[in-house]
Amino acid sequence: MNVVVRHQAEALASAGHHVDILTRRSSPVSKTMQLSPGVTLRFLEAGPARPVPKGDHEEFIEAFRVQMDALGPYDVIHSHHWFSGMAALPLARRRGIPHVQSFHSIAADASTPLSAGERPESPGRMAGEAWLAQESDALVAISESEADTIVQRLGGAPERISIVLPGVDGILFRPTDIRSVGAAAVGAAELSGPIDIRGYAIVAGRLQPLKGLDLAIEAIAAVPEPIRPELVIAGDASADYDGYIDELRSLAARHGIERNVRFVGPQSRVDLALLLSGARVVLVPSHSETYGLVALEAAASGVPVVAAAAGGLREAVLDGDTGVVLDSRDPKVWAGALTQILSNPAFARRLSLAARERAEHLDWPRSAEGLVTVYRSLVRPGAGDRRPSLLSA
Repeated sequence: MNVVVRHQAEALASAGHHVDILTRRSSPVSKTMQLSPGVTLRFLEAGPARPVPKGDHEEFIEAFRVQMDALGPYDVIHSHHWFSGMAALPLARRRGIPHVQSFHSIAADASTPLSAGERPESPGRMAGEAWLAQESDALVAISESEADTIVQRLGGAPERISIVLPGVDGILFRPTDIRSVGAAAVGAAELSGPIDIRGYAIVAGRLQPLKGLDLAIEAIAAVPEPIRPELVIAGDASADYDGYIDELRSLAARHGIERNVRFVGPQSRVDLALLLSGARVVLVPSHSETYGLVALEAAASGVPVVAAAAGGLREAVLDGDTGVVLDSRDPKVWAGALTQILSNPAFARRLSLAARERAEHLDWPRSAEGLVTVYRSLVRPGAGDRRPSLLSA
């Protein structure tokens, strides 16, 4: 979500719009930061200035709204999570300006398959998301799958939903021969030891059960040893999942591949791009994804993807064309898909070329244009004659 918000904001600013991004202050940092010309990041004092479990944020909604009320004026408020939406929608109503809601993730009832790997939600989330879906002036979904979830689970009206696909920086994320980037990628990611001729597979994202990292480890363990790549895990566990990395290390040890699994921590965008470009395959085994941005970044890097058939991943990865999409969560099935890519260079190259070609048609200016279309359909007469001021919260 952070990547989408920032890149869309910067693309909007490049088109002449003014954007404020608001977030809760979670560390003792300055209250404002100029990210780029036209984009200001503002940290609001709502709750303690330290990270807290996501499920506890609900108690800070009112304080966040109070801080928001001192800012502006704005032509449009676009909320990017239910917390910010709950704070922003009443404020937008009082000011008489449009409110746009994006979810990026939607709570699943305990009885649904999408709840696999998720922690219990805060008490008001499901009701709050439904209220936002039914009362906001417009809803922006990141995929057809998410749009369908908004309708089916939250009762959002289809005519108020616009699908705005994310973009990818095709200059930063681009194919690079591992022989020329290997040393840089290893240094950037703090990998130790020589690069194995078998290369490495990578899984990147927040380290939590929802991302299916256990499946990635078990799948790599099931790949035949002569062609088995190392598994690089990039990312960090959130405050909600202390100890999760230790659980994953123990799982790798039980499968006898603890020396073949490397945890490299959270990566900068530059370092992640280097890591992706040097990988032989990217795994996205999530239980649920509204889209799966890392799959698009892998595509731009010219790296085949093996992804779960979960939510928007069916749209981010074209099965048999830009990667492989699997309905099964059987590690042996995943190992079979990995083996096909690792042992068949012609197949891997065909996937790589098609993936890069598709990614070249998906950039951030195009994504921002989709947002502007939504915003201009909502702003008051007169405001549309100038570049509007936007608030992303």
